[in-house]
Amino acid sequence: MLAKRFLILLCLMLMAPVFAAEVAEDPLERQTLAIAKDLRCAVCQSQPVSESNSDLARDMRAIIREQLEAGKSREEIVEYFVSRYGNYVLMKPPYDETGTLLWLAPVLLLAAMAIGGWLFLRNRKNVELPPVAALSEEDRARIKSAEQAARNEDEAEK
Repeated sequence: MLAKRFLILLCLMLMAPVFAAEVAEDPLERQTLAIAKDLRCAVCQSQPVSESNSDLARDMRAIIREQLEAGKSREEIVEYFVSRYGNYVLMKPPYDETGTLLWLAPVLLLAAMAIGGWLFLRNRKNVELPPVAALSEEDRARIKSAEQAARNEDEAEK
């Protein structure tokens, strides 16, 4: 009898999802997430507002929803956040000459250093070195005696 009740209960539990009501999708929430996906969280590391769990991201999503309820367009909402945070808040910021210069600056600096080094080395080859003074007989004798003393010390150590 207990097994029969357990089996009936199990069948009812397995059938429960069939009778579950489908949750209607909120179009306003879908629009909110679509706009939030294009905005960067200002306190997170390059994370979209739609994926961030920070307090600021939650507030930004709430502001987006409020502005959508007020009838504002996507462009107006995005412009609102750009006016507050600058182009940094956009996940895909518009083309800017300053940004291009910042990306090209290291390459240009490296090229300038390479050219400068090449010119320095090229001009250095043409520099004539002063002649070296010849050793006097006295200096040669001192060198030979120092070499001989070093050899004698090496042989004495062995």
